[in-house]
Amino acid sequence: MTLGAETIQVTISGAAAGLRLDRALAELVPQLSRERVKALIAGGQVTDAAGVALRDSARRTLDGQHFRVALPPPVALDTVAQDIALNIAYEDEHLIVVDKPAGLVVHPAAGNLDGTLVNALLHHCAGQLSGIGGVARPGIVHRIDKDTSGLIVAAKTDRAHEGLARQFADHSIDRRYHAIVAGHPVPTAGMVDAPLGRSPANRKKMAIVAGGKRAVTHYRLLKRLRDAALIECRLETGRTHQVRVHMASLGHALLGDPVYSKTARSHRALLETANFQRQALHAARLGFIHPLTSIAMAFDSEMPADMRLLLDKLEPCGGRPHA
Repeated sequence: MTLGAETIQVTISGAAAGLRLDRALAELVPQLSRERVKALIAGGQVTDAAGVALRDSARRTLDGQHFRVALPPPVALDTVAQDIALNIAYEDEHLIVVDKPAGLVVHPAAGNLDGTLVNALLHHCAGQLSGIGGVARPGIVHRIDKDTSGLIVAAKTDRAHEGLARQFADHSIDRRYHAIVAGHPVPTAGMVDAPLGRSPANRKKMAIVAGGKRAVTHYRLLKRLRDAALIECRLETGRTHQVRVHMASLGHALLGDPVYSKTARSHRALLETANFQRQALHAARLGFIHPLTSIAMAFDSEMPADMRLLLDKLEPCGGRPHA
């Protein structure tokens, strides 16, 4: 893969050979999402070695094939900048790391057209966010769920975006989550390697499905609680709802998870007492190599008050956990 000012040249190789065109390009060009690639193909922006525009996203690729992906200038962003307070863990001219509270949506979408992290970043960064995703200045390199709290990084420049996206694609980002789950995992440490995709029974849910994207979660017990446990999950990959689905598959769903947990009566009463209204999941650590300075960086986020209160109520002896 070679990068130009406005084009990307891609040669199909390795595991990408034989995949659909949209999937192969998304795998080999990590700064472009699959949906972005599909839009570029539909717009005639992907050509073969002879310069012929390809408009079939489903066509299969061959090893050694060459493609050129043209990147039109980013279109204007309709999203408005909003003065929303941010808890900033780190910031420089290239990127910003934010400690996101639970309840804050990352990106505008149907049902959440404003009041999002992107709205806040547009205001805080005064337009200095990358446009590599096709829309001017979104800056978003990865996402965490609305009701998950914790650390997220956004890019201010396209070079930073490309460098961060490459690290997410090669799974070198250090991402660790703290979760409160039902029961006590046995063994107390292990790995879940199970592919994830849209559930065939409910397209709004993710599920372990044959042919899904590879997803790997490493977990370890931090503390035993009353009929529950505090665990750390280290993500080798970063798929939608990965921790939530993988832990539920082990029989240890996250407490408070409205989608993947069948909350036991005892836990339901405790959640109501603690007024806990989300999945008990917190992005506690984010580590990466700075894409411009090559300096190793790592950030830790303290567990938010609502999860600390839940831990206190789950303590066998009523004491505070030491994780």
